[in-house]
Amino acid sequence: MSTRKEENKLLEKLKDFSSHFFVTGEPMIYGADVAILLTLAGIIFVLTYLKKWKWLWREWLTTVDHKKIGIMYMLSSLLMLFRGGVDALLMRMQLAFPQWHFLDSNHYNEIFTTHGTIMILFMAMPLMFAFFNIVVPLQIGARDVAYPFLNAVSFWLFFFGAMLFNLSFVIGGSPDAGWLSYPPLSGMQFSPGPGQDFYIWGIQISGIGSLASGINFIMTILKMRAPGMKLMHMPLFTWSVLASCIIIIFAFPVLTVTLALLFIDRFFDGHLFTMTSGGNPMMYINLIWMWGHPEVYIVVLPAFGIFSEIVATFSQKKIFGYKSMVFSMMIISVLSYFTWVHHFFTMGAGANVNVFFAITTMAIGIPTGVKVFNWLFTMFRGRIQMTQPMLWTIAFIPCFVVGGATGVMLSAAPADYQYHNSYFLVAHFHQVLIGGVVFGFFAGLYYWWPKMFGFKLNDRLGKWAFWTWNIGFYVCFMPQYALGFMGMTRRIYTYDFDMGWGPLNVISTVGAFFMGIGFIFQAWQILHGIKYGEQDVTGDPWNGRTLEWSIPSPPPHYNFAVIPTVTGQDAWWTIKEERKKKKAKETAAFSPIHMPKNSGIPFIMSVFWFIAGFGLTFHWVWMAIFGLTGVGACLLVRSFQYNSDYYIPVDEIRHTEDSVGRVG
Repeated sequence: MSTRKEENKLLEKLKDFSSHFFVTGEPMIYGADVAILLTLAGIIFVLTYLKKWKWLWREWLTTVDHKKIGIMYMLSSLLMLFRGGVDALLMRMQLAFPQWHFLDSNHYNEIFTTHGTIMILFMAMPLMFAFFNIVVPLQIGARDVAYPFLNAVSFWLFFFGAMLFNLSFVIGGSPDAGWLSYPPLSGMQFSPGPGQDFYIWGIQISGIGSLASGINFIMTILKMRAPGMKLMHMPLFTWSVLASCIIIIFAFPVLTVTLALLFIDRFFDGHLFTMTSGGNPMMYINLIWMWGHPEVYIVVLPAFGIFSEIVATFSQKKIFGYKSMVFSMMIISVLSYFTWVHHFFTMGAGANVNVFFAITTMAIGIPTGVKVFNWLFTMFRGRIQMTQPMLWTIAFIPCFVVGGATGVMLSAAPADYQYHNSYFLVAHFHQVLIGGVVFGFFAGLYYWWPKMFGFKLNDRLGKWAFWTWNIGFYVCFMPQYALGFMGMTRRIYTYDFDMGWGPLNVISTVGAFFMGIGFIFQAWQILHGIKYGEQDVTGDPWNGRTLEWSIPSPPPHYNFAVIPTVTGQDAWWTIKEERKKKKAKETAAFSPIHMPKNSGIPFIMSVFWFIAGFGLTFHWVWMAIFGLTGVGACLLVRSFQYNSDYYIPVDEIRHTEDSVGRVG
């Protein structure tokens, strides 16, 4: 009898644990559970049926090849774009009609939080790092990044940080304190569950990888350029990466410290941000925006670099005002640290503080304007080719100009008192981040896709995607400016009929679904391209100007059989012009190429980081200690690895080059 009672008690404990551990009660959650299980089962079945487990481990999970790491960043980012986009559609459906209860208030807050976090940190950042990895070593004539092992660590930390954050959807519950998690909403009093800790540790783990990437690419650009490539000979995309990485190495430590302090508040009752216990929540808001506004420029500067490459290539002209473009990017990277207070002019810091940050916010528009005019002057009298990358570039210019103009409106402190907490601001930052960042990264995807995969994407499907995205964008966000002027505030869950906001919200929701259709066209475009895509047999399908177009598509794992010598800007264009004059191709003289070996340590170490983060999320100290011990063990093993590189023999290089018609 006592045994049965003990069994019943144990069963009750298990039921109680399960009800708190797993998210239940929502049909969409159950649907997500089923989808996750079916997807995992499908992946396992395919890998087992095709006997690809060894291939997966050898070619991808242990790779240190910057190109493969870039592709994994890209695929992860596109998956996060889908997840974040679904969140956006759910929010727009909830706001489409007055007094609509498609979502309950708590679920809406969770989706609101995860949408912003995913789109900035787990979609825009990894897609940016994808371009860093795929393009920068090729543009500067390098065979890899400065620290290939660290590069792999960076990716897997991002990946497992993103997985930890997304796990909150079905385990423990999603965070619901907003995408920047202001206290006191993010404190234990208002967010007692594990959702907020999923937020902290998902971002912390991926943030370590982002910081490492910033260091890695600064060193790659400064130390691994081809002979003769001076700083002022570098392609503008590489310059944009350097400017972005400078911001990363100063901004991301601030984020790391801020989230660590928030965890101290939650785990140790630190009360650093609790007003009633001597803390100050405004300190958190200052710290998070010291990272948050530079973060905008971290993701938008590489988009500027992409546009610069595309405009020059498809105008068939050297970029206008190269030096001014370089200086404007570096000025933006410095000024980005002096604009954060415009996010809370209403704090009460005083007129002098507000004036200073209003001026700096306006001033940062000047170098941005320089870039826009330089792109226009490059196109002026150029032989413009309206390719898919160029379409996205041209669409960006008016969109970003409107976003910049509304930003200047927000920089005026008195006006900001009225605009800031309204949907005017929501429209503004989506205008900048979608019109600037997402359009830029789409342009880059279309531009470098043949280089990555060896085939072009279908032009007709691409134009359908372009127009549905662009029409949907304006239909979605233009009404939100008007809604802001009409008094609709941010973070609102529902509203009354007599507010008069219903018609414009319906229009905005229709526009959001148009953008979703655009994403479907892009997915269709990729699947179509895999089977029917036009193959790139030249390595230079766009008649490009920079060194990545001088090698086959996709590039061999060593990139350059012979490192090129650079004599000025637009290195590949110069080489092509010289070859036309000589009318003969020089025979290459090969020598063995030094390359890094693959390593499983980055993947395994990141798994241990995931375990540690999961333990800290649920405050299971034993699991956190186990995970961190595993991290330490991986670092120790790595410190004793001496045989971590190898040489590719000349015969293999010659065979590879001969197979793509590159041996003279």
